[in-house]
Amino acid sequence: MAQTTETPARTPDGGPVRTPRFHRAWSVAAVTFVTIIGAAAFASLPGLLIEPLHAELHWSRGTIGFAVSVNLALYGLTAPFAAALMDRFGIRRVVAVALAVIALGSLLTVWMTAAWQLVLYWGILVGLGSGSMALAFAATVTNRWFVARRGLVTGVLTAAGASGQLIFLPLLSWLVERHGWRPAAVTVALAALAVVPFVWLLLRDHPADVRLAPYGGEYVEKPAPVTGAARRAVTVLLKAARTGPFWLLAGSFAICGASTNGLIRTHFVPAAHDHGMPITAAAGLLAVIGVFDVVGTVASGWFTDRFSARRLLAVYYALRGISLCFLPILLAPSVHPPMLFFIVFYGLDWVATVPPTMALCREHFGADSAIVFGWVLASHQVGAAVVAFAGGLARDVFGTYDVVWYASGALCAAAALMALVVRRPRTEEGLPAGA
Repeated sequence: MAQTTETPARTPDGGPVRTPRFHRAWSVAAVTFVTIIGAAAFASLPGLLIEPLHAELHWSRGTIGFAVSVNLALYGLTAPFAAALMDRFGIRRVVAVALAVIALGSLLTVWMTAAWQLVLYWGILVGLGSGSMALAFAATVTNRWFVARRGLVTGVLTAAGASGQLIFLPLLSWLVERHGWRPAAVTVALAALAVVPFVWLLLRDHPADVRLAPYGGEYVEKPAPVTGAARRAVTVLLKAARTGPFWLLAGSFAICGASTNGLIRTHFVPAAHDHGMPITAAAGLLAVIGVFDVVGTVASGWFTDRFSARRLLAVYYALRGISLCFLPILLAPSVHPPMLFFIVFYGLDWVATVPPTMALCREHFGADSAIVFGWVLASHQVGAAVVAFAGGLARDVFGTYDVVWYASGALCAAAALMALVVRRPRTEEGLPAGA
């Protein structure tokens, strides 16, 4: 796409501002998309590991779920610090190191013999690595490189995770069923490493690095590296925590994580297997969710540019809660039309919540929005971690996942109400924005 917005002829230091026919921002977004796809392999594996690890190593589902919960929690808690580290050291360095840590953690699981090693390798190492290039990565790229089309770009980059799931789930489930879980873990490591050259060679930290204005905006100088990354992340949290919108966004996004990553991504495959469905078939359904997730997330980004983010969130959460309450009666040994309808419906809603949540963070927190979104994402992953552990524990205690499906449906209804009461930011005149 061509940039149509006029930019100043020269930079403040006297150099020319480049006005290419094809804006570099779209290339940066494409590299970011590919990077997130490559890293998505690690997110596709936990649900496939539960049954094989339980069968081979005789670990309880609660124990395995605990390791997954550590992974999910660290994924979220690392994100706000990662956003601050990107301000200090640059996007390329942080993401390249994160991918290497993911590969190391995944490779080490091949030789594990005790449950604590699963917690260390998959829970801590992969959790820290994945958290360092979580959605805060997409938020940072979007905020720096785009002024126009932010909602659309956010939707596309968010959909990259679903695209990765679509690519890797069928392959990983086939590897697990035919060759065991170890080749699947090696595949995850190789996928993470394969992306590192793209990041290092093609990604740029800021438009000013190549003498460009952000897409749809005016030229701005690259800010100086921000020292004290950890202190800044905590300071931003303390400031945001004094506002009501932060807690409403964090609470609703925690429920989002509980009802997606913690519930469906972790426990859908073993739950379907409990009802006699083959693992490959269940993983295939999860991959189909990824197909419609791409459609739903990109559409949500388009909607976010045009409609109220608060109302969009309320609709998304309400529809998700309704669909989860129907899931227990749909699980069966084979795939049937009502189950396919659930998969399509749920897929469209999977991470459609991300673009409007990012938009609300930008509205309320301005320049700190990427770090604030990192903390909101932390709540998302803490919610996911709680349900990842609780779901496995519930299966061990009750012999079924039904109670978790119903409880998550009720939580989604609460999230819909929370989204509706997020107040609009005030303008200097004291009126709600857009009034």
